[in-house]
Amino acid sequence: QVQLVESGGGLVQAGGSLRLSCAASGGTFNVGMGWFRQAPGKEREFVASISSISWISIRTRYADSVKGRFTISRDNGKNTVYLEMDSLKPEDTAVYYCAAGTDRNTFSTSSMVRSWGQGTQVIVAS
Repeated sequence: QVQLVESGGGLVQAGGSLRLSCAASGGTFNVGMGWFRQAPGKEREFVASISSISWISIRTRYADSVKGRFTISRDNGKNTVYLEMDSLKPEDTAVYYCAAGTDRNTFSTSSMVRSWGQGTQVIVAS
């Protein structure tokens, strides 16, 4: 079972940027990886995912709410996945969770997640 540890959360002004990192250890990194988030009082929602580097070609998937503002990437040499968040809005405020998928493809639902990180808080001030 892969262990995931997120970092990079914090407080930022609206319009600013943050980069989240997720370091994986203890299992195969050759799976799709992604990010979800959960705001207070709301359900956990999909943000972005990226396929394994061994997939036919690297694929990414984004929630409509973050498309064009967030970028997901991975460094297999470092067993790390990143989420670059630009043009942040107050509604992006949430705990962000790193996720490892059940296979090499991208994913967008919790049912396709095998492992979760502990989460990192992102607060966007207006």
